[in-house]
Amino acid sequence: MSHEHHHEHHHECCAHEHHHEHHHEHHHEGQKHQLAMIIISAVLLVIAVIIEKSFALPTWQLLLIYLVPYLLIGHDTLKEAAEGIAHGDAFDEHFLMSIATIGALCIGFLPGAEHQFPEAVFVMLFFQVGELFEGYAEGKSRESISHLMDIRPDVAHVEVKGQLENVDPNHVEVGSTIVIRPGEKVPLDGVVIEGSSALNTIALTGESMPREITVDDEVISGCVNLSGVIRVRTTKTFGEGTVSKIIELVEHATKHKSKSEAFITRFARIYTPIVVGAALALALVPPLFIYLTSHISLLTSFPVWLYRALMFLVVSCPCALVISVPLTFFGGIGGASRLGILIKGANYMDILSKVGTVVFDKTGTLTHGQFAVEAVHPDSCDEHQLLHLAAHVEHFSTHPIGAALRDAFPDEATDGCRITDVEEIAGQGIRATVEGKQVAVGNTKLMDAIGAKWHDCHHVGTIIHVAIDGIYAGHIVINDKIKDDSAEAITLLKELGVTRTVMLTGDRKEVADHVAQQLQLDEYHAELLPADKVAYMEQLATRNSHLSTLFVGDGINDAPVLARADVGVAMGGLGSDAAIEAADVVLMDDKPSKIALAIRVARRTLAIARQNVVFAIGVKVAVLILAAVGIATMWLAVFADVGVTVLAVLNAMRALKIK
Repeated sequence: MSHEHHHEHHHECCAHEHHHEHHHEHHHEGQKHQLAMIIISAVLLVIAVIIEKSFALPTWQLLLIYLVPYLLIGHDTLKEAAEGIAHGDAFDEHFLMSIATIGALCIGFLPGAEHQFPEAVFVMLFFQVGELFEGYAEGKSRESISHLMDIRPDVAHVEVKGQLENVDPNHVEVGSTIVIRPGEKVPLDGVVIEGSSALNTIALTGESMPREITVDDEVISGCVNLSGVIRVRTTKTFGEGTVSKIIELVEHATKHKSKSEAFITRFARIYTPIVVGAALALALVPPLFIYLTSHISLLTSFPVWLYRALMFLVVSCPCALVISVPLTFFGGIGGASRLGILIKGANYMDILSKVGTVVFDKTGTLTHGQFAVEAVHPDSCDEHQLLHLAAHVEHFSTHPIGAALRDAFPDEATDGCRITDVEEIAGQGIRATVEGKQVAVGNTKLMDAIGAKWHDCHHVGTIIHVAIDGIYAGHIVINDKIKDDSAEAITLLKELGVTRTVMLTGDRKEVADHVAQQLQLDEYHAELLPADKVAYMEQLATRNSHLSTLFVGDGINDAPVLARADVGVAMGGLGSDAAIEAADVVLMDDKPSKIALAIRVARRTLAIARQNVVFAIGVKVAVLILAAVGIATMWLAVFADVGVTVLAVLNAMRALKIK
């Protein structure tokens, strides 16, 4: 039974991934379709103009000819406008475009007014081009958290009457005994009842040091068992376990996202009612005034003023804005991606430009996340010999510390020393015979066990003690190295006016303190679990609400925090898939100094967008005044719109070039 169910569960997961891919394709198809529509409509518009010039057709027949391209290109906008009205949220750009173009289509039927059909189609065409760019600039949505499934274990080996059975973790009851072999993921939270091993917890805590565990220690799901076979008594069901909690955290954190609404929509909300009101006033007030003062019939003056009012609407269409602003963001995103900074949507640019607090994860972000020898302090022999012996003893070790020691003494393989009687003592270290000497390399427990008089070190880090024939020989300090450009990253951020730099880490307090002092960070919090990090992010986010908080991290454990921050930045080179999915910005080469660059790009992009807004509105206002006093014609209105748009688009292209 359990096997069948497991199969089902797997099937669901596949369906989920398939659905996501399908959704993405669907989006892409939509853009192709939109582009095709724009081209076809443009061609039909040209044909309609040719027909109008060649044949003297009555107005209503012309209307039918122009309606074909108009409806083809405009049906979406009209539908959106109708939906907006239905939801009581009428005043957006769709509504403005619809009312102006419908007015332009109708005006030809008033006595003494000439028709404005081509203009109507043209305005709609341009609007759709803007929408198309906006669609491209939106960027991939971050809906898929399917990569988090990577830390979700698929199977638990449960002991039933002395036999091992493979069971779906969902069906394992609390108090069951499970066996976890080396290289397997821990499927459920529990307590070790037999055996000892080292756990790789980097996926959950970002801790680069493996955790030594033995009988009575707790193990948490999602870690990888490295060296020994352990038997565990489960303490929680799968749904209550650490992994499920993390996956849930990310799914919910996305909902708390502070999204700055697209500027255009906000602008249109205020702008549209004003424009529509002004147009109505322009159509009704002057004819009434003329009628009341000079008794000229309303019928003669009304078409003139209605025409001006409609022209006023056409001019006021925020075409240039609707196109150039998304395009500016599109350009900025494109320019940034060439620098190895992937920004996943225009709305994050907005937030990036206003960053006030930058929060760093430590391991893999400010530090390399790999161990290296930092200092060698010999006691009864020289540095070279101490490293030499330690590297030999650790020759076969799979532990990262062993790797660090071997890297520090790379020629150990070729010097022909004989190593025999290698014995690994779980939770203590390794003993071996090198060239007839009994060498012990490990922690203080091992030194105590063989009676060597060890002493502590003033350095912060993981201290590896070495004894030769039972006599203390010295120690080696191993540390996670700070990245070369971490300090520069902090300096650059300060120059940009970032007020607070904070580090959150799962690592030990003294290690965190050491890193924070070296990099001159404003504050740090250590020994945190993923949930604690989210809690701290919440606090930081509420402290100065007008500025945004940015979080930089790389591990799966950072995914919930990345999703919770106003803007989450993931290290893409080393980072886990889950972190990259949950982040809004991905740095492809793991350099923290790129954060400052990303903020600069965002600020420049926003500056260009603002220039476009000011320029477009300035020209609009000028033409609106001309239209109101009757100097401007509909073509001038359309030209003002198109001309401004072209100039704004050219300006927007500057966003692509980033120095």
